[in-house]
Amino acid sequence: MNAISLGLVLAGVLLNAAAQNLLKAGTNAVGHFEFHLDNAVQVGLKLAMEPHILGGMACYAVSLVVWIMALSRVPVSIAYPMISIGYVITAFVAWQWLGEDLTAQKLIGISFIMVGVFLVARS
Repeated sequence: MNAISLGLVLAGVLLNAAAQNLLKAGTNAVGHFEFHLDNAVQVGLKLAMEPHILGGMACYAVSLVVWIMALSRVPVSIAYPMISIGYVITAFVAWQWLGEDLTAQKLIGISFIMVGVFLVARS
């Protein structure tokens, strides 16, 4: 995988991880809500106006374009497992930014993911 291909894959992964954390920050800002047919418009507008959620949606949109560019250059059998890097990034960002727990069990799981990505990347 050349530098441009790797850059596109990593950019797609980073944008996707950013989207996840922004969406979570948005739901934290909005708070817990019950979603029913009678409040669908009210909840939908509240979510649609939350800046973090808008940012997350924008990251998803850009990541889709970047990911399509990456897939045009990298075999899907290599590119798709790289998405797992997003799990690692998302967990650490959520720990730092959102105050989520990062337990020993999660760290062990993250270690397995990193080893797997390393092995796939070397193939």
